[in-house]
Amino acid sequence: MTASPPGPGFRPRAALAMSADAADAVLGPASRAALAEVCDLAPLPVLDDFTTPRAREVLAGVDLLVTGWGCPPLDAAALAAAPRLRAVAHTAGSVRGHVTEACWERGIEVSSAASANALPVAEYTVAMILLTGKRVLERARAHRAARARDAWLRATPGLGNYGRTVGILSASLVGRRVIELLRPHDLRVLLHDPYVTDAEAAGLGVTPVPLDELFARSDTVSVHTPLLPETRGLVGRAQIGALRPGAVLINTSRGAVLDQDALTEAVLAGRVRAVLDVTDPEVLPPDHPLWDCDDVLITPHLAGSQGNEWRRLADLAVGEVRRWAAGDGFAHPVRRERLAFLA
Repeated sequence: MTASPPGPGFRPRAALAMSADAADAVLGPASRAALAEVCDLAPLPVLDDFTTPRAREVLAGVDLLVTGWGCPPLDAAALAAAPRLRAVAHTAGSVRGHVTEACWERGIEVSSAASANALPVAEYTVAMILLTGKRVLERARAHRAARARDAWLRATPGLGNYGRTVGILSASLVGRRVIELLRPHDLRVLLHDPYVTDAEAAGLGVTPVPLDELFARSDTVSVHTPLLPETRGLVGRAQIGALRPGAVLINTSRGAVLDQDALTEAVLAGRVRAVLDVTDPEVLPPDHPLWDCDDVLITPHLAGSQGNEWRRLADLAVGEVRRWAAGDGFAHPVRRERLAFLA
């Protein structure tokens, strides 16, 4: 049976495809009720395995899948079981884990909540830029140990955020939001992104520079490039070695973008500092020296959406389903030709 085309009066049949934990975290009762207003939503449990008899039964009738973390790959076999499927609305960022080449060959429309997930990552990044500029973590640790006020009027070279230079590696969704959030602050912002023209950089209010110059000139470098074959190990020994003494390297993208061994040597030598929300691997082995290094802050991949921020992802996905059902198309489409530049 061929489904009606999206447009006025069209009510798609849909199902949730993700892990049960992801559904509970991101799509609470209010979000599911909002989805049910615009589509016929298959009852729980969610689809976390496309090979079961129940999954095959549900897939046979769906026009749209609302996906999330833990969604199985939508490969040729899964698509064969879903002859009506025409759209995927993803409640998280990257779709690489489940949208396969078979989806693009079939012409399935894909949406992602990557733009919504970029917001808390950018907020975390800006917070870390400002906190490390004032050496808040180190000074708080010393204050706790001394139980006395430090000599705050003592001249401390490199301390403070006035006039500091921040280097942004990649004008991704997150990188662009970081640039935007940094505008009110008295900072110089450099950018390295080979796909951004000088005119675009001027529009962003940043100075474009080559990769090595970004590291040599910046007090803080924040990494926002997606992990692609050509970006694996992009930040290598040469770039880390070019950082100024006391400079900060922040990574909220993917751990493998950095040469972690080179970074470990640099921070253990006391040359640079680091804020790592991602590592390679995640999680680091218990005996890895970075765990005990006072010049490194490691957080458990928490820069992205957490807690009440998940509602933002759900709201975007519900809005996308509403638009698609009305025949207006996705506002946040994932384009096949852009996959090479996306996380």
